Amino acid sequence: MPSSTGPVTEPPVDHRKGPRRRGEELERAILRATLDELAEAGYAALTMERVAARARTGKAAVYRRWPSRAQLVLDACKLGKISDVDLPDTGELRGDTLALLRYMAATMASPLGGIMRGLLGEMTRDPELAELIRERVHTVRPSGVHVILERAVKRGEIEPWVLASRRATVATDLLRNQFLLFGAPVPDEFIIDVVDDIYLPLILSPAPRQEG
Repeated sequence: MPSSTGPVTEPPVDHRKGPRRRGEELERAILRATLDELAEAGYAALTMERVAARARTGKAAVYRRWPSRAQLVLDACKLGKISDVDLPDTGELRGDTLALLRYMAATMASPLGGIMRGLLGEMTRDPELAELIRERVHTVRPSGVHVILERAVKRGEIEPWVLASRRATVATDLLRNQFLLFGAPVPDEFIIDVVDDIYLPLILSPAPRQEG
């Protein structure tokens, strides 16, 4: 009778078992696998090989779509971005802004929020990741904010110039800074104070005078 030399260990999970996926289905599987890997191991430990195995595909299939892990990770994080949400129309700018910030706060308190916070911490160690994040932040329109501000323009609550001004993103910028400095959950009192004491007074005030 064979003797036991230690506790029995479970064999590693082979994520490649199961039906192969192609096209859009495969791409979504890869992006979901990337989010799962980030949640389990973080950006520093993420590899294309691990993502491919979890998505039940070959490494070449991942590299054909994403030449670097930084690009893969940022595309994966799009799955939970705020612009994919059908923001409720409350009938007023204040209500819409509160709804947007509260949804963002809920996302920040989810596993996706933890992933994004970790990625921002990796920016100092990964120049490519840092460049891609800066590129997305500064060149991609914050569509959730844009939607609620466009509604406010149509209602006559604000002037159209606000849409292209730096004032447009002040509320979401303050929420993001609070999250990065103090983590989640973001207190609802903070959200209300930002909207009532800072954001609404700022975007309802007159346009800045242009120097001629």
